[in-house]
Amino acid sequence: MLPLTENRTLNIQNQNSPQKALTLLLMLISLSGCTIVPGMHMSQFSNQSSTEMPVSVNNETILKKLNIQTINAQLIVAKEKTASKRGLDSNNVANLNVDYRLSSNTIKGLPPLDDHSQYWVGPRDVLGITVWEHPELTIPAGDLSSGTFVGEDGNIFFPYAGIVKAADRPVEDIRAELTEKLSRYIEQVQLDVRVTSYRSQRVYVVGEVNKAGTQSVTDIPLTVLEAINGAGGVKSDVADLRNINLTRDGKTYGINLLSLYEGGAINQNIILKHGDVLNVPDNAINKVFVLGETGVGGTGSARSRSVLMHMGRMTLTEALSEGGGVNQGTADAARIFVFRAGIKNPEIFQLNSQSPDALLLADRFPMEPRDVVYVDRNEGTRWNQIIEQIQPTITLLNAFDGSLKVQPFIGQ
Repeated sequence: MLPLTENRTLNIQNQNSPQKALTLLLMLISLSGCTIVPGMHMSQFSNQSSTEMPVSVNNETILKKLNIQTINAQLIVAKEKTASKRGLDSNNVANLNVDYRLSSNTIKGLPPLDDHSQYWVGPRDVLGITVWEHPELTIPAGDLSSGTFVGEDGNIFFPYAGIVKAADRPVEDIRAELTEKLSRYIEQVQLDVRVTSYRSQRVYVVGEVNKAGTQSVTDIPLTVLEAINGAGGVKSDVADLRNINLTRDGKTYGINLLSLYEGGAINQNIILKHGDVLNVPDNAINKVFVLGETGVGGTGSARSRSVLMHMGRMTLTEALSEGGGVNQGTADAARIFVFRAGIKNPEIFQLNSQSPDALLLADRFPMEPRDVVYVDRNEGTRWNQIIEQIQPTITLLNAFDGSLKVQPFIGQ
């Protein structure tokens, strides 16, 4: 762009109207540079991004321009080879994306198996101890208020047996010890011990469930699935089933409940224990953004939208459809782009859908959370926008009569 100096004067008085309009148009383009084209658009013939992006190479981050990959049959075949990483696999891309964006430290994989699956008695539990043929030693049936309480120190007191440690033991061990001690005073002791009130152990179910709160751990093992069902189930419209978090002993593990529901991954249905926190997060992070020339018809009523991925799954065709479709009047169907930030390596893809059957490929192109779909404008629309932008200025300049001298910069 050449600056106008005090000695540079444009005199267009002697030009006819077409020449004058052309002169004004060229002058405005030279003054405005690239800003004459309003809005966003991709370079027409470029096969690379115009912006450098951080890319991980050999565990080092470098800046480079990204190659634009064409969405074709070969690319679809390559993507489908890693289909498990998008859905049911514990290391699927959605889980990795959530960890990256939330800076969480979720441990990939499941917590180690507990050494025992039996219920172990704890402080504040209430035990029902029955000694047959000795009603004076037996709690009346149904009278839980007068049961044998396990103290905060984990001990109980029972006649003739004295103080017995009950905490951190299964009821079978407590029964065996009481039987041994009572046999010194009672012949052929027949004794039963059971937990009548479970008060010592709790798990917490929070997040996008219908009834968040605490649930008691009983002699029936409490699994992830049973805990969620006990909380009234998940809120199917907002819950993210692939990214359930289990916090245990200061560590957080990722559980993919979708793989349990749809893939039969029983290993995801782990047994919960006292103090566990089960959090069902919302799926707000699983969005796809649709920008550019979208909208039905040729009215030019394009509107940017964010579209939620159902169960963490969506194809490019679904994203375009739910985003309003390609605007037949203003869009360049050959220039539909997908911008993917990625965890370490961002990517750019381009779909040429001038032929509608290309949407078959798009329907097999899997979207990922936070993808951006951009539908570029056609050249005719850009030209019309340029004309609309400069038309008021041309009209104003043509209103002058006589010699017109444009001198933006006057020397001192």
